[in-house]
Amino acid sequence: MNPLVGSQIINNRYNYLFTQNTCLIIRDKIPAYILNIKWCKLLRQHPYLCKMTVKNDVSLKPYNTFGIDVKARYLIEINTVDELNEAVDFKNRNNLPFLILGGGSNVLFTKTFEGVVFLNRIEGLRVVEEDDEQVLLKVAGGMAWPRFVDYCVEKNLGGIENLSLIPGTVGAAPIQNIGAYGTEVKETVVEVEAVDLATGKIKTFSNEACRFGYRSSVFKTRSNRNYFITAVTFELKKNPVVNLSYAPLKHIFQNRDINTVSIAEVGNAVKQIRRSKLPDPDQIGNSGSFFKNPVVGINELEPLKKRYPEIPYFQVDRNSYKLAAGWMIEQCGRKGKRLGDAGVHDKQALVLVNHGNATGSDILDLAMMIKKSVNEKFGIELEFEVNIY
Repeated sequence: MNPLVGSQIINNRYNYLFTQNTCLIIRDKIPAYILNIKWCKLLRQHPYLCKMTVKNDVSLKPYNTFGIDVKARYLIEINTVDELNEAVDFKNRNNLPFLILGGGSNVLFTKTFEGVVFLNRIEGLRVVEEDDEQVLLKVAGGMAWPRFVDYCVEKNLGGIENLSLIPGTVGAAPIQNIGAYGTEVKETVVEVEAVDLATGKIKTFSNEACRFGYRSSVFKTRSNRNYFITAVTFELKKNPVVNLSYAPLKHIFQNRDINTVSIAEVGNAVKQIRRSKLPDPDQIGNSGSFFKNPVVGINELEPLKKRYPEIPYFQVDRNSYKLAAGWMIEQCGRKGKRLGDAGVHDKQALVLVNHGNATGSDILDLAMMIKKSVNEKFGIELEFEVNIY
């Protein structure tokens, strides 16, 4: 076997070939300050010389809950901020587009990603401060969201129990401003710590600076998609008051004094509701709600109420109302229907599923058909909650 078989670096005057083993030896033996010498900086471009592990030509099927089998040119698992810095250097030196993934529960891949995927796997949490009433927890962005919620419930720290069992990571939660059963994550977020991948600098965003909205935040704007969230600080209550504003939760505890209901009971009830209505991604590929519930003004709502007296809606504030996208999709006859292996879930029409071998394009085609049907019947333009790549 040719000992020089390996990846290649080309940069104007220099052209090096290394095996993986050779590069690992060099990486471990050469001090960092030497690697900063002008010509040695070229070596740091090489995937095998990075402290983090760079995988190339990687299937993304295990990294997205739809189970779509597309490839990424490179994939890097980020376990520390130092590894993130190296990953940014690798991206910049090779002039690569990038994509940040947490749990892969809010994405639909339709084609090969010709860049580098950063997997947020930074773990850990710590108490920042506490008193008799509350505690501030700083939580690493790569921690699984359901595990963090379970930790808080176990410690009787209230505020996020209604968000039990939502897939994804802590770092993804403020990007989407995840919400369910009468609660949104913005209600407990104190600040978000993120690294600007364009500059490598750390920036801290206050709750106000996050500009939270319905399934949105400042991190979803085009100018702020460069941010890799390394940690989120939450304010949680030591003497919590449960939130039973969501009708099914209120029904479950209708014969109980609200002051006797624990956050553990609420968390378990939420899990029960979710499991009864939503498919498990481990059993059938999906990303949860594919569409946002549209928000309309009173001038749009009134004509709809006249045409469809049974239309469900919820008042958001004085001048806006949220419509049930799932109900509208169902009225269009799409619930439980399939287009090949792409389908609409038979219990929740907001959820699109992969019955086995659907491609991302198959699911996107189905989503576009649904959008068209709803628009023709109700005059409402549905928006995707899932990010399309």
